Amino acid sequence: MKSVYRDSYQYLRPSIEDAITRFNQIGKSLHDGRNVVKVIDVEGESLNFKRFKKPNTINKIVYKFFRKSKAQRSFEYATVLKEKGIGTPDPVAYLEEESLFNFGTSFYISKQLNCDFTYRELINDDSIEDKEQILKEFTRFIYHMHEAGVYFLDNSPGNTLITKVDDHYEFALVDLNRMKFYNIPWDDRLKNFERLSPHKWMYEVMGLEYATLSRKRPEDTISQMWNYTQNFQDAFHRKKRLKKKLKSLINGKN
Repeated sequence: MKSVYRDSYQYLRPSIEDAITRFNQIGKSLHDGRNVVKVIDVEGESLNFKRFKKPNTINKIVYKFFRKSKAQRSFEYATVLKEKGIGTPDPVAYLEEESLFNFGTSFYISKQLNCDFTYRELINDDSIEDKEQILKEFTRFIYHMHEAGVYFLDNSPGNTLITKVDDHYEFALVDLNRMKFYNIPWDDRLKNFERLSPHKWMYEVMGLEYATLSRKRPEDTISQMWNYTQNFQDAFHRKKRLKKKLKSLINGKN
């Protein structure tokens, strides 16, 4: 198994690789779906292990010869984020199971970050206070990320962890394997908000803050953000309806 560690975590290598061999039997499960996420204590360190689903036949060849694995990209992108001062759990290592002509399971390991809530809870949980303040501070976080030339393709509600520290909030990105790094134009910046919420009032807060930071017209910024969001929501629900219809047709034939 190929393994790459950050220098500061090299001392954990034997214990991490032992944990990998016992992955199915140990740790606390956080998510068990296409990918599996667990928290495992390793030599007093609470680590987050993400095991990516074994790729299909074509992707086994793609990841072996032509493209970096999701685990490697997650590790490298997290390292870039840390260098740019953008919040994310500390990257520890990535490991890849491979043979001469094939690619198998891969793992991305980071420090476990225990947050107060995620952006998804910010949308749905009415008990959370300071929502407007949180949205303003989150918008500054995204603005800083854009200014640093980082475009987070999976900028969705479950992928931002939020923690209150004294009288302000800190943000950390997870699920990092899809990112781009470039000088981000205005339209792309606003489109990057499209998956975050179905509620217009949240875009009114974020759009005003982003416009202020960018010295742009607030009403135009809010309108453009909301248009991107509506288009995304329409496409999402169309796709959902189509899947439901196809499933119904398939079940009807069986």
